[in-house]
Amino acid sequence: MVTPPYVARPLRLTPFRGLMLTPRRVGDPASGRLFARPYLSVAGRLLQWQERGQLHHDDEPALYLHEYTAGGLTVRGLVGALELGRRAARPEDRAVLPHEGIRPVQADDLADRMTQLELNPAPILLVHRSHDDARAALAEVARGATDHEFDDRAGQHHRIWAIRDPALLERLEVALAGSRALIADGHHRYAAYLRMQSRAPGGAADRGLAMLVDQGETPLFLGPIHRVLTKVSLEDLATAAAATGGRFAPTDRDAAVAALDAATMAVTDGRAWGTLSLPVGTDRAVVEALHEDLVPALPRGPQAITHFHTVEATLAGLRRGQDVGLLMPAPDVDLVIRIAEDDRLLPEKATSFQPKPSPGVLIRSLRDG
Repeated sequence: MVTPPYVARPLRLTPFRGLMLTPRRVGDPASGRLFARPYLSVAGRLLQWQERGQLHHDDEPALYLHEYTAGGLTVRGLVGALELGRRAARPEDRAVLPHEGIRPVQADDLADRMTQLELNPAPILLVHRSHDDARAALAEVARGATDHEFDDRAGQHHRIWAIRDPALLERLEVALAGSRALIADGHHRYAAYLRMQSRAPGGAADRGLAMLVDQGETPLFLGPIHRVLTKVSLEDLATAAAATGGRFAPTDRDAAVAALDAATMAVTDGRAWGTLSLPVGTDRAVVEALHEDLVPALPRGPQAITHFHTVEATLAGLRRGQDVGLLMPAPDVDLVIRIAEDDRLLPEKATSFQPKPSPGVLIRSLRDG
């Protein structure tokens, strides 16, 4: 796992000509065949779908304010082509902050695929705390008439505003220039963007599709990702906790779950329950202490670590008396931002930002420049 390069400030989202699937195609798993192999044939498929009225391609570039509602949560973000051409030489110059490492081979594969597709099929998700002027400008946009509004096949409701007014675009550019954004989803695609840019600088690859969400206005929900450690016992956890300054305490299920907090996990082997507390201080996540301190101190195992997004799946994924499940606390967004600003990477599968927009709402063609 490695860190991709850092894009330098100013943070810039530039207009592009949006490609959009028709509402009945958005959120439809069958639409995935548009981007299926052979990738070199995708351009022809796009033209066919456009001729059949299944795909819309805007005539003029725009930034897009995209609001989507899923599961009772409404998220609104600014979608544009993120400028990638400048690399940060100093930590204070960084515009985009990754908080997870990437596998270089996976990033290479994605870069090859997007190059062949000549597309950014979906925006990466970025979160930030917006400046007042950017927030006010987008609120004005959201009070106006939408360019598109629909429910997709996955049940998400979408509202989209195309922003083309030169004065408003300039206002947003100035307001966002000093921002610093955290990658919420799309670390490998972000790394792939940078690979594509370094291979072919000066063209369409100098930008990559991104959605910038104001976490202070319409925040994404940041949930935990739980773990199962195979061939590890509660006694092993207790031994490792004592060796690393932590504490294991047996208790019942309800008390263990109720004790979840920034430094405490609920743990079970499927038979018994307990709490596992680790020393983290104010600028460290418990998932860091788990992987960096406790796991190396285990007297045996784990043979594997598997990840689950729900408590039910975690409990179903462990073998009673043979593995342990760790129910993680939800991380704090501002703590994740501080960790990224400190140039640290969280362990794999440490965060789960939700909900993500259905694919196909906004696509960027590299043929448009």
